[in-house]
Amino acid sequence: QVQLVESGGGLVQPGGSLRLSCVASGTSFEIYAMGWYRQVPGKQRELVAHITNGDKTGYRDSAKGRFTISRDNAKNTLYLQMNNLKPEDTAAYYCGADRSFSLVLRGAPNAWGQGTQVVVSR
Repeated sequence: QVQLVESGGGLVQPGGSLRLSCVASGTSFEIYAMGWYRQVPGKQRELVAHITNGDKTGYRDSAKGRFTISRDNAKNTLYLQMNNLKPEDTAAYYCGADRSFSLVLRGAPNAWGQGTQVVVSR
């Protein structure tokens, strides 16, 4: 079972940038598909970006061109570089991991981090 710990959230002004990190421990990180998700109160958690164990990536439309997901298998770390942030990006961000890519896509990975809060506001 993989354990995940996110960091890097915070308060940023519109147009600013943040880089989220998710450190994994407990198993072979490189075999897992990973995803970054976000959730605001009262709404369902949504997939923002995903990356396969072969480094293929995908993004929800609102993140395309602004967010970049990447992984460093040597450091057991997943990243989400977020640029040109908008107030609507405000949410709790979670990383998720599963050996099944389909479960990551469906928002049902076996492992979740505890979340890191991102607030985009003046």
